[in-house]
Amino acid sequence: MADQEKSKIINQEDINSIVWNACDTFRGIIDPAQYKDYILTMLFLKYVSDVWEDKKEQYAKKYKGDKKRIERALRHERFIVPEHCTFRYLFEHRNEPNIGELINEALRGLEEANRGKLAGEDGSGVFRNIDFNSSNLGDTKDKNARLKNLLIDFSDERLDLRPSQLGGNDIIGNAYEFLISRFASDAGKKAGEFYTPAAVSTLIAKLTKSPPGARICDPTCGSGSLLIKAAKEVGSDNFSLYGQESNGSTWALAVMNMFLHGIDNAVIRWGDTIRNPKLKEGDRLMKFDTVVANPPFSLDKWGADFAANDPYNRFWRGIPPKSKGDWAFITHMIETTYEGRGKVGVVVPHGVLFRGAAEGKIRRKVIEENLVEAVIGLPANLFYGTGIPAAILIFNKGKSDNTNVLFIDASREYESGKNQNVLREQDIDHIVQTYRKFSSGKQSPGVVEEKYAYVATFEEIEENEFNLNIPRYVDTFEEDPEIDITAVQKEIEELEKELAKVQKKMAEYLKELNLN
Repeated sequence: MADQEKSKIINQEDINSIVWNACDTFRGIIDPAQYKDYILTMLFLKYVSDVWEDKKEQYAKKYKGDKKRIERALRHERFIVPEHCTFRYLFEHRNEPNIGELINEALRGLEEANRGKLAGEDGSGVFRNIDFNSSNLGDTKDKNARLKNLLIDFSDERLDLRPSQLGGNDIIGNAYEFLISRFASDAGKKAGEFYTPAAVSTLIAKLTKSPPGARICDPTCGSGSLLIKAAKEVGSDNFSLYGQESNGSTWALAVMNMFLHGIDNAVIRWGDTIRNPKLKEGDRLMKFDTVVANPPFSLDKWGADFAANDPYNRFWRGIPPKSKGDWAFITHMIETTYEGRGKVGVVVPHGVLFRGAAEGKIRRKVIEENLVEAVIGLPANLFYGTGIPAAILIFNKGKSDNTNVLFIDASREYESGKNQNVLREQDIDHIVQTYRKFSSGKQSPGVVEEKYAYVATFEEIEENEFNLNIPRYVDTFEEDPEIDITAVQKEIEELEKELAKVQKKMAEYLKELNLN
C-alpha cells in the first residue's frame, strides 16, 4: 500500500511537462509575454483549489460530516476558496458559452475572500490585469474552445496538487519558476521585464548571503525569483521579504510566486520605485539588511525631472542623467540599507563602471565613502532581451577599515547555449569563493588569480580617476603565439604548387570542350 501511495506522488518532470503542454492553447494566438499570465494564473487557481478540497476532505473525516465544524475549521486555512471559485466548478462548467466570464468571476471571488493576501495596497486585486474573456483570445467560439482545452489540460489526473501528493517538496513553486523561465526564453526583449536568469539570481543571492533574521528587498522585483533565491540562502525560515514592481501584471506574478513557494508574509508593492517608493515606515523609507536587484539597463525617463526635490533625499550625491537611470536605482538601493551592515548586490551594464559627467561624480563619492566592495564582470549573452555583457556590483556598508576593492573578470567562464549563454555551477562557485576569501580579509592587494581576479587599493582606483572598468585592473591580455616565418613561407609555396596544378588541369578541360 505504501508503495502504491508513493507512486502516486507527482514528480517535477511530470508537472513541468503538463503545464508546458497546456501553453499550446495560446501559442500562435498571443505573445508569450501575454499568455504567461493566463497559464500561471490557472496554475495558481488549480493549486489553491486542490489544497482547499484536500483540507475539506480531511475536516469532513475529522468532524464526521458536521458542516458547521467543517466550515469553522476551513475559515482558518491559508486561502478561502468559495465553491464557484474552485477549479472543479470551472471544469464542470467548461462547456458553458460564458466560460470566460465564469473564470473571471472565480478570480474576483478568490480576491474578495482573501483580500488581505490577494489585494494590493490600494485594495485592488492581483488578477485585475488578467481577462479570460478578452477578445485577444479570439471570437466567442474560438475563445470558448481554447478555454475549454486549457481546463482539460489542467484537469490531468497527474496534476494533483494536494500537499499529500506533492511529497512535501517545493514542486509547485519549482513548476512556477520553470514556466516563468520558459516564457522568458520565448518572450525576447520583453522577458527582461519580468525575469532574471536563475543562475544569475543564484550568484547574487550567494554573494549577498543574508544572515538569519534579515530583511531582504528587491526594489525592481519582477516576478520575484531573485527575492526567493536570496531567501533560500538564509538557510532557515527566519527572514522577511519585501519587493516593489512597476508593471501590474508582473507584480501579480510576484505575489502568486511567493505563495506558491510557501512564503506567506512577503510584502510586494505595485508602483514605480524611483518616483513613488511604497516600502516605507511612516514618512521614511524602510531600511534593509540586504537589497538585491536587476534593474532595467540605462532606463530613459526614469524621473530625473523630480529627483532634485526628492522628499527622501536619495540623490544627494548627484542626479544621474535623464537618459540613463542606472545610478538612480543604485543610489536608491544604497540609501535603503542599514548603516554599518547593509549590503547591496545589483546587475549593471558596464557603462556604469566608467561613464563620466554626473555618473562619474556619483561613482567617485560612493568609492570615497568606502561602499564599493566588488566589481564582477559576467559573460555576454546571459540575459533575456540583450546580448551585452553585464557586471555585478557589491556595495557593503560594513567594510570598516578595508578600503580595497575586488575585481573579477568572469567573462570567459560559461557554457554556450543555443539562444543564451549559461553560468555553470562551477562558474558560480569560482566567483563566490574568490569573493568570500576577499571579504574575510584573506587577500592582499595585487593579482589574486592571473587573468581572473585582482584586489585594487583606493590609491590605485584614485590614480585611475575612479574608473572601475575591469580591464584596468584585471590583465586578460593574451600574447599571440610566435609565428614560424620559414614554415609559413614553405606552406605558401606548397599551396601555390597545388594551385598551379589545378589551373593546368582546368585549362586542359576547357580545351577539350572548345571553350576559351
